[in-house]
This record gives sequence, structure tokens and C-alpha cells, in this order.
Amino acid sequence: EVQEMVFDLMFNLDATEEQLDFPTVYGSAKQGWMSTDWRKPTDNILPVLDAIIEYIPAPQTLEGDPQMLITSLDFSNYVGRIAVGRVHRGTLREGMDIALCKRDGSVVKQRIKELHTFEGMGRKKVSEVSSGDICALVGIEGFEIGDTVSDINNPEPLPRIAIDEPTMSMTFTINDSPFFGKDGKFVTSRHIADRLTRELDRNLALRVSKAPHEDVWTVYGRGVLHLSVLIETMRREGYELQVGQPQVIIKEIDGQKCEPVELLTINVPEEYSSKIIDMVTRRRGEMVSMTTQNDRLHIEFQIPSRGIIGLRNNVLTASAGEAIMAHRFLEYQPWKGDIERRTNGSLIAMEAGTAYAYAIDKLQDRGRFFIFPQEEVYAGQVVGENAKDNDIVVNVTKSKKLTNMRASGADDKARIIPPVVFSLEEALEYIKEDEYVEVTPHHLRLRKIILDELERKRANKQ
Repeated sequence: EVQEMVFDLMFNLDATEEQLDFPTVYGSAKQGWMSTDWRKPTDNILPVLDAIIEYIPAPQTLEGDPQMLITSLDFSNYVGRIAVGRVHRGTLREGMDIALCKRDGSVVKQRIKELHTFEGMGRKKVSEVSSGDICALVGIEGFEIGDTVSDINNPEPLPRIAIDEPTMSMTFTINDSPFFGKDGKFVTSRHIADRLTRELDRNLALRVSKAPHEDVWTVYGRGVLHLSVLIETMRREGYELQVGQPQVIIKEIDGQKCEPVELLTINVPEEYSSKIIDMVTRRRGEMVSMTTQNDRLHIEFQIPSRGIIGLRNNVLTASAGEAIMAHRFLEYQPWKGDIERRTNGSLIAMEAGTAYAYAIDKLQDRGRFFIFPQEEVYAGQVVGENAKDNDIVVNVTKSKKLTNMRASGADDKARIIPPVVFSLEEALEYIKEDEYVEVTPHHLRLRKIILDELERKRANKQ
């Protein structure tokens, strides 16, 4: 059955006859065995290791002057930046003098202090590495991704790789909510500034600029996912911060306002295709091609990066989870016009306190909630989505008044619809421009930037 499923999947992906003719090894990761016959379980995984030796061709070793393209980097507080890449040709040794071929064509003499290879979850120090080895070089300074480590006497640069430039920005700021400091270890502006500076040493597609007089940073990245990985890493390390709505980076090219456009590919069953096409075209996407692969359609679009914000969840919902979606930066193109984002307003907590099931139950006709009963909330926190397009302030901390009077009828129990629980990426895609996501190690909260209701009204009038 498993083999039939694999065959069906590969057939749907347009596999050729040669690709469908392959040896099969069966096994159970849970029970720790592999076998060439699924009816005869073993007590080890040797059959899969034997199959690797038998069927996978041996690596080619290129002899000659050493060459290595730096394709990634690491950072250590002790030795600084570490160059990572695969040795293309020849052998590199500890203590060896090398030539670093840079972007501008210049060649700089450097020395390798240490060589590390990757083993398991860590690294192992070695004396030399040869063609095909993926390694880390300690002691190389002033390098960039795409530079070549080469022979000192005969420097030959390899073709450079390009790093995609940032297309999206987000505001990072200190957590100034009433729950500041309750959950995290690192909460001050100095903590956040130091952490972002450290991130720049290893995250090459990232840029950071700071507002001169405020504890606000604008962080530029390659999309919502790129920035949400950084935020998620920071919260797991114990940081508290607040982040604003993602904004695309606008450029003026030849006097014309331009925005980043991405090539979006969606592979989806034919029955859902019309919904998906409608959804993408509403977000200013233009269909480039559509090909049939058995019972699935492979559709390519050119779509503004703005249009991709919040698209993934809608596509998965519309296709019952069947769609496969990928996108990459294409180029800057003239501004495509307005794109309709979230139209529903927010339900905003009136005052600080504990949210009660009684209050939430009575307010459920107003919209859907994001909080559980007995959760602590504060004034100005976004606790739900209004069914209409305006924001309304609601009192979720109101408890049922108890008296010794008999009720004329039996009290109905509160029937609470389960709240919407956002992932970090979903929360970033959901918020409006006057809202923040408050991120702490154990909590994600949505809030208005201006918490006070009167101040909010005053600001909206202005």
C-alpha cells in the first residue's frame, strides 16, 4: 500500500518511466528497523545503509588548487564571524595561507586559523578538508557571502551567488503594555538593540534602522516568514517586544512608484482552482501560466508582495488543505493599486481584569473572540474580531451579579465558541496599521497602539 501511494504521488508529479523504476526499502522509524521485504522486519537499519552504498553514486573528488565558495556564515562571541561553505576543489588545511576573492575583484591574503566539519548537531575540529566537504573556516575576516577562498598563488574566483534584498519591513519596539516584564527576562531597549545587532552578524538578508529619539527599530527582511522566524527565536530566548504591521518596501525607479513583485506558484486539485484564481486576482495577481498534471493544476502568478500577506491561510482553507504554495522575489514593478486587506473591525477590552465566560457569552453575537475565559486582559487589548467593519469597545471582565433572589427560570449555562488562536505569522498578517502584536515567551496578544479609548478617538479625528 505504501509503495502504491508513492507511485501515485510520483505519477501525479509527472515522473518518467525511469524515475518510477527504483529500488524500495521498507522500515519503521518508531520501531527502529529497515528491510528489503516488509514482511520480514529486522532488528537494525543496515539494509538502508547497504542500499545507499549500492545505488547512490560515489562523490567526485576534484584535485588541484583549492577553491571554496562561501555560501553561509556563523557567528561566535569568541572568534567572531565564521565562513561556511563546500570545498569545490583541492584541499584546505589548518594554518594555511589563502586568497579571499571579493565582490569588487580585489584579492586579500588571509590565514585559516581553524577548520571545523559538521557532525550530528555540532561541529568537530579537523586538520584538513577536501573536495566535497562542507566546512567552517575560523579566522577569515571581512568576507561576504559569495566570496571565494582560493589558492594564495593562483586565486580563481568561483561564480558569485546573489543574496535577495529585503522586500518588507516591520516596526520592533519595547513592550510598554500593562503586562510589561511579567513573562520575559530581556525587556529593555538595550536588550533588544543588542539582540538585533547580534542577528545582523549572521542574518545577511536583514537590515535594521533605529528611530533617533525613540525605542523603535525598523527591521527589513525577505518577507513575513523571514521576520517571524527572528521574532519567534527572540521570544524563545526570553525577550519581550512588540511588532507592528508588515509593510512592503517602496522604491522610486525612473520617477515611478514601484513595489516588490513575486513569482507565486500554486499546485492545487482542479476542483478548487477557480476559488484560488479568484482569490489571487483580487489581490492584484496576474496569471502567467496554467498547466494540468493529471488531476491537479500547476498555476503561476506574478503578484505584489503585499498580496501574499495573509494569503497562505486563505488558500489552505479554500482548498481544504490540499494546495501547495511557494513564492520568490522576482523584481520591482510599478505600483499595482490598492489591495483590500482585513475589513472587519476589532473588539477591544474596555478595562483590565479577568475575562469571564458570562461576559464573553453575552457578547458572542458581536463577533469571534481571541481569548479564553479566565484570561487576564488589559484596556486597549484586541480580544476579538467585530462582525462589522468598525472597532467597538466591550467589557469582557463583567461578572454575573449574584443575589439571594430566586430566578424565574433556570439560568442558561454559558456556551462559549472556542476562541481563534493565532500563530505568530497569522497574528502579524492579521493586525491593522494601528495595532501591535505583543510578543512574550509564553503569550501572543493583539493590542491597539494607543490603549486609551479617548486618546484613540482624538487621534482618529486628527
